[in-house]
Amino acid sequence: MDYVTLGGTGLKVPRFAIGCMMFGAKAWRSWMLEESEARPVIEKALDLGFTYFDTADQYSMGESERIVGKVLRESARRDEIVVSTKAFTRMGDKPSSGGLSRKHMLDAIDASLERLGLDYVDLFICHKFDYDTPLEETLETLNDIVRAGKARYVGASNYYAWQMAKALTIQEFTGWPRFATLQNLYNLIDREDEREVIPLCEAEGIAMTPWSPLARGLLAGLHDPKYGKGSPRVEGDKKAKDMYGAEADTAIVARVIALAEKKGVKPSQVSLAWLLAKSPLIVPVVGVESAAQVEDLAGALDVTLTPDEIAHLEELYLAKAPFQDTLRDLPTGITPYMAMEKK
Repeated sequence: MDYVTLGGTGLKVPRFAIGCMMFGAKAWRSWMLEESEARPVIEKALDLGFTYFDTADQYSMGESERIVGKVLRESARRDEIVVSTKAFTRMGDKPSSGGLSRKHMLDAIDASLERLGLDYVDLFICHKFDYDTPLEETLETLNDIVRAGKARYVGASNYYAWQMAKALTIQEFTGWPRFATLQNLYNLIDREDEREVIPLCEAEGIAMTPWSPLARGLLAGLHDPKYGKGSPRVEGDKKAKDMYGAEADTAIVARVIALAEKKGVKPSQVSLAWLLAKSPLIVPVVGVESAAQVEDLAGALDVTLTPDEIAHLEELYLAKAPFQDTLRDLPTGITPYMAMEKK
């Protein structure tokens, strides 16, 4: 297993984190892996040296945290694993049961630790930027959470460059813990973060932990009958068509598949090798739904792309609108909590 330091910290992590949104309750998403199905996947990851697990309170409304915490407690030593979780999404029907206010964040970290069965998380992440809470309030609360020993590091997710820069400036001025990581959408067919976000992270030594590094399975070839036979995620994922599907996206995926076949590897391994080649600060968060996919993930570490191959994969890219997923952009009246309750 290859290990790197997580951005500007001293924390050692594998080159890939295991994304845990796949683990949870089928009542939340039909393609979830419940505990009996998730256990062999997590155990295979541990066997192969993948010791970094990324979850969130939102995933299956806490069920992902419960499953991940239980399996890790039974299968690994606490000092050998890295666990991150996130807060922001409304977790109840009360006015303060979501967002990044002091009240909700203190409640959220305690609830996450209880579900995980842990005394602390290694990384506590603001899942989205909260336009309705003063940034200073959020950052001071993160400082208090770290000082209380409930988190070792703090991070952000789905932040624009200006939001990240403003937060880092406040943290520098106050001496509060800096954001160690930024978890944004970034993959071969959505590279908008290359304009401002990634240069900022590289200048500041911030680790980038991209979510959806395989573009909801497209860059793994899972929407191709040859590679995607029987994938529950692909069969039940309706959002992929909204996010991707442009002609340029399809052409890039075709190049990934062709290059993978030429090299005798999996399309997912080519796509992930491209990400690793972009920066040593990148630690992709990869969702897996089987032990075989964990083995494929390990195999990606052995795939090397030449500069010409990288240029060939990147050549067809066309600009996209920035990804919108903040509190300001969410429709009012419906929340993930309410949607699950209705089911």
